[in-house]
This record gives sequence, structure tokens and C-alpha cells, in this order.
Amino acid sequence: MALPFYLDYAATTPLATEVLNEMMPYFTGNFGNAGSRHHAYGWLAEEAVDEAKERIAKVFKCKKYQTVFTSGATESINLALKGFIELNPDYQVISCVAEHKATLEVVADLAKRSVKTILLEVNNQGEISLEALETELQKGKSLVSIMWVNNETGLIQPISEIIKLKEMYDFVLHLDATQAVGKIPIDFSDIDFMSFSAHKIYGPKGMGALVIKDMQKVNPQILGGGQQRNLRSGTLNIPGIVGLRKSVELANDRLGEFNAHCEKLRDRLEAEVLRIYPKAFVNATDAQRVSNISNICFKGFDGEDLMRKLHKVAISNGSACNSATTFPSHVLTAMGMSEADAFASLRFSFGWGNSEKDLEVFFENLRNVVR
Repeated sequence: MALPFYLDYAATTPLATEVLNEMMPYFTGNFGNAGSRHHAYGWLAEEAVDEAKERIAKVFKCKKYQTVFTSGATESINLALKGFIELNPDYQVISCVAEHKATLEVVADLAKRSVKTILLEVNNQGEISLEALETELQKGKSLVSIMWVNNETGLIQPISEIIKLKEMYDFVLHLDATQAVGKIPIDFSDIDFMSFSAHKIYGPKGMGALVIKDMQKVNPQILGGGQQRNLRSGTLNIPGIVGLRKSVELANDRLGEFNAHCEKLRDRLEAEVLRIYPKAFVNATDAQRVSNISNICFKGFDGEDLMRKLHKVAISNGSACNSATTFPSHVLTAMGMSEADAFASLRFSFGWGNSEKDLEVFFENLRNVVR
């Protein structure tokens, strides 16, 4: 079967060859358990974990001991939010209506446990109001959880301005950086928790991390052998950890080149789509966005039907985690869009495998569909 060309890199990315090459020895020869302290196989595995922590710390400007390896951003978010609130039940939780479901469902679960929770509204670009956030911060000690880059629209939230508020208010900041790593520079210095996944940056699936400023403020969610300072028990996934480390380094080293590559494709796509179908419009176009995501409303179309007709390209109508639902995007409706326009919106996301030649094939496909 001939596969369509791929424009869904915000959902997942292929494993980079450089990442695979570094992982392979830990599947075969160096297959030891990092918890085996009495022989060289275990020592080699432990050494790989220590090196990964050290090199990740260099990229994110955090301390070596502050990284806890997880199965992905979803687990990291659960560990950060539940783990903190369980030890600090007097804190309120402030998040945003346009967050990923990995955050929204945890916040909803905390609300069921009688934790005070607030979901900030967003404007028509998807941005939170700093004034509204400040109003909530004035009410007491808070855990603020915000997605740095929105996975559906590519919007960048004003994180530097949120960090400035820490000078005036007593709050702990968790950032979901899943779509931010490799797209914008990361400095963990003024952040308390940061979640991310490897598979968004050409690393292995099922691998992520939570960077934690103060380990004493987190209650573990997975108990067992006491690995990772008792914060996340279980045998460490050494190939995955090595792959995560390499993918983080590659994403950081190639950040400028990646953004130049994707921005060129994104701008070309948006300009040509609007020329071919003038009723279309780009969501969050007036906000600061990352280079690799474009969310376009094809007004008057049904998005599911349109995707079927655009058979030469692999795209989505929102988060990969919500693709089986029949509801409109909660992100787009939170931005004030009608359900019809939300249903008519498609997400295009770019990566290293895309070229302008691919776009020309898509444009021809689109012309045949909308004419």
C-alpha cells in the first residue's frame, strides 16, 4: 500500500537514525539492569543513566539529579500534579481550558478529591489572560499547570511573563513542554516541574521525563523497588533513556535549523491554502506560534470528510489522543469558534521529512477537492 506523505509530526515522529544507533547496544550487549550493583552489566547500565541525566541537565539548565524518567508526558503530568497536591493539599490548582487532556483529566480527578481547581479561559487566539491568572494567584497558594506550546494550534503561552509573577506570588509552576522541546530554547532555572516526551522529538515512544526542582515536594505514584530516589519505581528502560537523551541533544543542537525549515513550509502552506480556498483561515494566526504547527479552518467543510478526500497527505483534526472522538476540538471551541468551524479545522504539523515538493502534491489534491 502506498502511504500518504506525512504532515502529522505533532502526533509523533519517526525514530532518528542517530537515536536508534545509540540505543541499539543497550538492547543486546549492554543489556544490564541499572539496579544490578554487583557486576559490570549493571555498572554499564547505571553509567548510561547517569550520563543521560548529566547531558539532559546541560540542555535544560537544570541539575543532574532533577530528572525523573517516565513512560511519557502523560505519566509525568500525573506525577507532577497528583504527587505535589498529595503532599500539599492546601494548594489550589490553576490550569487552562485549552490544555491537553492529560492535564485536564488530572485536574478533574483532583477536583473530585475536593481540591480547589480553576481553569482559566482563553481569548480567540488561545492565550490565557495574565490578569485573570494574577487574580486567582491572589487567593492563596497555588500550583499552576500550563502547556507551554499548544499541541493543536502551536500557540506559545506567555511563560516568561508567568514566571515574572513568581516574584510577587507564592505559586509552584508546572509546564507541559511536550511540544516546546526542540522548538524553543528551554531554561528550567525558574520552573518547578517540566514534563515532556521523547517521541515528539525523534526519540522512542513510551519514554519521557519529569524535571523536578525539589524532590521533597512530590509523592510517588508508582511504588515498588524504590528506583529514582523512590519517586518512580520500576526497572529503568536503559535503551529508552539513552534514546531520550540523544533526541533531546539533537533537538537542541538543530533547533535553529529546524525552525527555519518548518517555518518556510508552514508559511508556504498557509499562503497557498488561502489562495486556493479563500474561505479558509488560520487559527491563532495573530499569536506567537511555533514553526511546525498550522491549524487551518476550511470553512463550510466537514473536517473528517475533508481528510478522507485529502488522501495524499496524513494530517489530523486535532490531538492524536482525541482522534477517535466525535466532539469538536475543546481547544478551538474554548477560543470561541463555532462547533461547525471547529469541525472544519485541520492540523498540519511539519518535520524533517517534509519538502516543498510534498506540498505541491497536497496543493493539487486540495484544488481537486474544493473546486
